[in-house]
Amino acid sequence: MNAPVKAPEASAKEALVLFMPSGKRGRFAVGTPILDAARTLGVYVESVCGGRGICGRCQVEVQEGRFAKHGITSSNDHISEFGPKEQRYAEKRDLKEGRRLSCSATILGDLVVDVPHDVQVNAQVVRKDADTRIIERNPAVHMCYVEVEEPDMHKPLGDLDRLKAALEKEWGVRNLDVDAHILPNVQKILRKGEWGVTAAIYQDEETSRPTMIGLWPGLKNEAYGIACDIGSTTIAMHLSSLLSVRTIASAGTSNPQIRFGEDLMSRVSYVMMNPDGREGMTLAVREAINGLIDKVCTEGGVAREDILDAVFVGNPIMHHLFLGIDPTELGGAPFALAVSGAVHLKASDIGLSMNAGTRVYMLPCIAGHVGADAAAATLAEGPHHQDEMMLLVDVGTNAEIVLGNRQRTVAASSPTGPAFEGAEISGGQRAAPGAIERVRIDPITLEPRFRVIGTEQWSDEPGFDEAVQASGITGICGSAIIEVIAEMYLSGIISEDGVVDGTLAAKSPRVRATGRTFSYLLHEGSPTIIITQNDVRAIQLAKAALYAGVKLLMDKLGIDHVDQIRFAGAFGSFIDPKYAMVLGLIPDCDLDKVQAVGNAAGTGARMALLNRNYRREIEDTVTRIEKIETALEPKFQEHFVYAMAMPNKIDPFPKLSLAVTLPPRKNVSEDGVAGDATPRRRSREDRAARRNRE
Repeated sequence: MNAPVKAPEASAKEALVLFMPSGKRGRFAVGTPILDAARTLGVYVESVCGGRGICGRCQVEVQEGRFAKHGITSSNDHISEFGPKEQRYAEKRDLKEGRRLSCSATILGDLVVDVPHDVQVNAQVVRKDADTRIIERNPAVHMCYVEVEEPDMHKPLGDLDRLKAALEKEWGVRNLDVDAHILPNVQKILRKGEWGVTAAIYQDEETSRPTMIGLWPGLKNEAYGIACDIGSTTIAMHLSSLLSVRTIASAGTSNPQIRFGEDLMSRVSYVMMNPDGREGMTLAVREAINGLIDKVCTEGGVAREDILDAVFVGNPIMHHLFLGIDPTELGGAPFALAVSGAVHLKASDIGLSMNAGTRVYMLPCIAGHVGADAAAATLAEGPHHQDEMMLLVDVGTNAEIVLGNRQRTVAASSPTGPAFEGAEISGGQRAAPGAIERVRIDPITLEPRFRVIGTEQWSDEPGFDEAVQASGITGICGSAIIEVIAEMYLSGIISEDGVVDGTLAAKSPRVRATGRTFSYLLHEGSPTIIITQNDVRAIQLAKAALYAGVKLLMDKLGIDHVDQIRFAGAFGSFIDPKYAMVLGLIPDCDLDKVQAVGNAAGTGARMALLNRNYRREIEDTVTRIEKIETALEPKFQEHFVYAMAMPNKIDPFPKLSLAVTLPPRKNVSEDGVAGDATPRRRSREDRAARRNRE
């Protein structure tokens, strides 16, 4: 419980006021407006109209009765009667029974005041439910209602100047700049509003000059912002209220730049080889973003003109192409960014159709191949706030890796390629209805069972055939590719070196010859889905690149284990941590501390949208993150070679061994012929773990 603001021996003309659900309390002079008491205690109660009783956002409820725990007897008799402002609001709008406007109601005695949930706009959990971190509302845009003095022949001050004076007097806004698009309309807006107007004031930093970016007649009780993660494969957008911080609508779309190249380097190559390549990709991504703005506005019932702030994140190449910057320098060492710090723009400057005054903020990049998306994910998950060592991995065509704690944080990227997203895999496809998303293989019979996106049943359950009739079975997506390779390893179909054991063809028709190598039949139909030796190799190359990058960061920090692992990104949400570890995609860790955190980059973007303090935090944090360039590190190749094995050629996985029985090592030649089995060399911890399990 919070201590009272003043000493208990207060005079009889003071009352004790407790605000719920925050539990903050203090003593205040009789006659103090409840809104003023709330602000004194740091209880956020919204008021767009500046206490005029017009916006209705400052509603509260007084609780009746004796609250022995707090030593307060609260009563509606301890609050002033309905005032003219409340009466006027209740007549024109809906004021629920028992509700009061805290800007009008004053304190007459001890009170327990409840801030109703539907008007609690100071904080909103914008991350997964399991996360208790709350984002306090402090956007860069504030809506300020003022009533301006009418023109007077004896006071020859211009309309705009009187508006500025009113904003300074009522809201403390000083040294105000005004966007050029507002100037021609100031007089018309003031007269239409009968000298009452709402101004949108943008101030990103406390030390920067505030700017009026919008002006409306009368009271405008709406303001929105968008947070957008521009991924190389998918663009995700969230529309949020800047007044209530609630997410109004979300939407996503494929990045149309895919037609210029599947991975990032192929897009850089396209720019280098085509004179208009950069312009084409910039136009494509901006058109897609404008389309998403239409989609979220339609879904949320919001006008484009009411969007006043926007935050964008993306990897360095997406970052540059979105801003219209040639990414060629990122195609080779030293991977120089054109701009690494935060970027501030007007939306209209980059072809985005919103309000003429809408501002754009783009988070800083960490390094040449560790972008603003990784910075946003770092902001969301906070490894730099942890005592334990946290590994944050965003798996994509170019995996971004952040490792550290509050003492030290390092970052790198690894060129995993598009294999995890289905490219370069026979039968591989992006996640869509009809794609196989989960796979299990019986270690005795080698028979598979699987689940398809869009259906709940597994392939061996009744009703499966009927459930997949609409979509069919069209291919295998990234999460299932990881699982099928890991299951093939656990069931002995492939060796630790990733070679398909051709001798098992005598045991199961699922293992079949494919030229000079062998493959595994996952599904026979139209199309037939086979896991070939080349598919296994493609996954090995991708996972080895990621693991080698992680190992370099661990070497840099001088550690031999990590305490927590977070999978970020849309793909990371669907990865089963156990199979990722069996595959050797990530280092050994307690499986209970390996979590998928969804689109952490999008969450970080929303945090920066809703609270400008987070912008300052990440701007400071990226300057302290040490950047490791994997391509220049001599040990990368050594780690890469060891990481080709499953889970790894030399690194022990004692914690994984507690949850999974790893198969014994066996030698299988490249043509799929198995030799004598040799026991797996185990560490002391691994052997102890096995004894405990037995």
